[in-house]
Amino acid sequence: MTDAPATPEAADTDTARRPAFDAIAVVGLGLIGASLSAAITEAFPDAFVMGVDVDARARELAEQRGWAARAVAPDDPALAAFVRERCELVVIATPVACVDDYFRLLADWGYQGIVTDTISTKAHVLDAAAELLPVPRNYVPGHPMTGSEQNGIDGARADLFKGTNWILCPDADTVPEHFQRLHELITGMEARVVSLRREEHDRAVAIVSHVPHMVASSLVELASRHADDTQSLMRLAAGGFKDTTRVAAGSPKLWCGIAFDNAAALRDGLVEMQGIIGSFVSALEAGDRAAFTDLLAQAADARRALPAAWVPSTDNLLEVRVPMVNRAGVVAEVTTIASSVGCNIQSIEIDHVSEGNAVLSLILTDEGDVGALSLQLIKAGFSVSFSPIMVKEYAHVD
Repeated sequence: MTDAPATPEAADTDTARRPAFDAIAVVGLGLIGASLSAAITEAFPDAFVMGVDVDARARELAEQRGWAARAVAPDDPALAAFVRERCELVVIATPVACVDDYFRLLADWGYQGIVTDTISTKAHVLDAAAELLPVPRNYVPGHPMTGSEQNGIDGARADLFKGTNWILCPDADTVPEHFQRLHELITGMEARVVSLRREEHDRAVAIVSHVPHMVASSLVELASRHADDTQSLMRLAAGGFKDTTRVAAGSPKLWCGIAFDNAAALRDGLVEMQGIIGSFVSALEAGDRAAFTDLLAQAADARRALPAAWVPSTDNLLEVRVPMVNRAGVVAEVTTIASSVGCNIQSIEIDHVSEGNAVLSLILTDEGDVGALSLQLIKAGFSVSFSPIMVKEYAHVD
């Protein structure tokens, strides 16, 4: 008696579980690195994840919890052998001060695979990659926009990235297939990839991450200055205040490092924030209720316009096909344009037609402005075609 043929559903499951990378080294087993190791292991059980950390307890916990198949110290010969012989992706999830040392190790070991990172500032990492990595074009900057007030591996969890934005910064030298594989890895963990130009990254995260952290710390300091010995004021600080200031409980040492790594952009953002607060002060001093209301209304309208938690459409998918004809940087251009108009790329494929010609195929959810996407792509010199696609049709594509 022969076995029954596999059902389409079973084939789908097998395809979904196939890892974008078979062997991955995650360097740094703190909050982000340990969570990443856990998330990859959960999403892609067949992938081999090696964790790397100087802290013996972090290594022990990563193995005990099943987040890493093996966890080693940076000077362990097993790491060098793994990088030389097997590793396809190295993720740097350390403070920026540690980057150079690890890039030098990768160079010493002649590593030829893909490198990405989770570091919240990019200026120094980009310079170090260009100077130290054996194949600089194999570095694709990354940054998951998430975190926790808990520090280290004790705050790590496998679902930390679900529903969050993960920035990738390809450029004209980025190998298209590298971006594609990283996209598969990240979306496989149920995060959403947002493409951003490298030169814009540090300014952007200063506004949406670093300045808000300093504002949260300032709010806690303001409340602390006015709390009496019984802390009655602090007991009133519930609900919105706690939500707004949660990040202020993060590691002061870590955030001081982030602040000075991105000092120029952070300073500009804080100065602009001073001006905005000053507008409220001026309206109060002038007794100008209309101006004060306008300030509140502008903020309220902008806040309501923010998208809800990311839930990809299961019914309204759209395929976008963009021919690539001997043009460097096409992946970076197209994906950045898609992100700029709010479109979410569910998956990305590259169909090679000939040695110098390929078609970039994007599957979009129903987010964003598809009309603006079409217009921007045409303005950028691309020919583009759109076609609706049924979810079942998409699910069963080989």
